[in-house]
Amino acid sequence: MSYKAGIVAAITELKDRTGSSSIAIKKHMQANLPADKKWMNATFLAALKKAVADGDLVQTKNSYKLSADFKKKAAKGAKKAAPKKKAAPKKKAAPKKKSVSRLLRAQEEGRTQEEECAEEEG
Repeated sequence: MSYKAGIVAAITELKDRTGSSSIAIKKHMQANLPADKKWMNATFLAALKKAVADGDLVQTKNSYKLSADFKKKAAKGAKKAAPKKKAAPKKKAAPKKKSVSRLLRAQEEGRTQEEECAEEEG
């Protein structure tokens, strides 16, 4: 998970009306950090500043909230992912071809193709 995705997830899960502080976001992300990953504070702060500059987050005093535009984008993304494509209609199986060897044997024995087909069906 990228730092930006973690920041967005932390803000949505904390559900603070006035916004979440960077310290609260950091604690939430560190609690959910996989054991094999190392916390990089400089990357976290850079991602936080970049999200504000891109307009994904709104900073009020020392708190961060998701911007209205970002919420709309997220809602559109969720709506697009919901409807699944219909399965393609199954094609009819091609009729089985009669083996040439059976027809040759039938001719050798003096039977016609109609008799051979009737024998296969019956």
